[in-house]
Amino acid sequence: MTNPLSLLAARWHPTPQHVRRAALAALVMSVVIVVTGGAVRLTASGLGCTTWPRCTADSLTPTPAMGVNGVIEFANRMLTYVLCAAVGWFILAARSAKPWRRPLTRLGWAQFWMVMSNSVLGGITVLTGLNPYIVAAHMVAAMGLLWIAVVSWERAAEGDGEPRALVAEPIRRLAQVLVGVIGLLVLAGTLVTGAGHHPGASSKDGKPVYRIPVDYDRLVQAHADLVFLSVGLTLAALLVFAAVKAPPAARARVRELFVLLLLQGVLGFVQYFTDAPELMVGLHMLGAALIWGAALRVPLALRTRAGVPARSAAPAAELVA
Repeated sequence: MTNPLSLLAARWHPTPQHVRRAALAALVMSVVIVVTGGAVRLTASGLGCTTWPRCTADSLTPTPAMGVNGVIEFANRMLTYVLCAAVGWFILAARSAKPWRRPLTRLGWAQFWMVMSNSVLGGITVLTGLNPYIVAAHMVAAMGLLWIAVVSWERAAEGDGEPRALVAEPIRRLAQVLVGVIGLLVLAGTLVTGAGHHPGASSKDGKPVYRIPVDYDRLVQAHADLVFLSVGLTLAALLVFAAVKAPPAARARVRELFVLLLLQGVLGFVQYFTDAPELMVGLHMLGAALIWGAALRVPLALRTRAGVPARSAAPAAELVA
């Protein structure tokens, strides 16, 4: 069936390198949106725009009376369009590549619909006055988008054949358990935020913003326990991967994850004992996104797929772009 995408695909044939660059752009923007979303909360700009999808009941954009908080909240909303543009570039490139790689196109559309659903979640966050459970769901959905973006980027460098394991099943299980524990670590971090010092705004209609009614110190301790478990599992994976001579890429990725976890752990402890200053929390959120992405890449290095796209040299004009 003829449609705008098929018409474009008949005239534009991006190289595999171009498709992977488009996937990387979508991945980078999925990390950026996590960090800027954190900046909205840390600057108490969560209610800078008082409603959604408009900024106020009478204005689509922030008014001068709303000050810098309105600008910050609105700027984060506008970054969603940049994210959509990056995802759209990946969808178009995957669809127009020859041969057409349908699995990549599906991953691109999965990213698009994840962005749309998370935009609605963001609107519900504002309309519910920054309900911490909705805020946590908003963050989890952002990490879900990051998951799909990482898989898309990795798949863009692979073929479309059936995956072939490069290590024994127990080793792959270890990598999957590691990803699961890191996922729990990230989830616990969102709950710590929901009960912690930065609700995202000073008040809602003159009342304090609702927080998760859980003892903050106990929640932080549970989060720290998951940090120790994650570090221990990563160290075990380092040793096991070396012992079984796992693929070099897998060993390198576990090393990267281990270093990121150590840095994030130090940052977390400093953050806790300095009463969670905004800059430290922002760096911690960036670290959470990087750790999640690094963990997801580990099991992907333990298998290969046949039919890797040709790495033909890109045209000179494309290299300049």
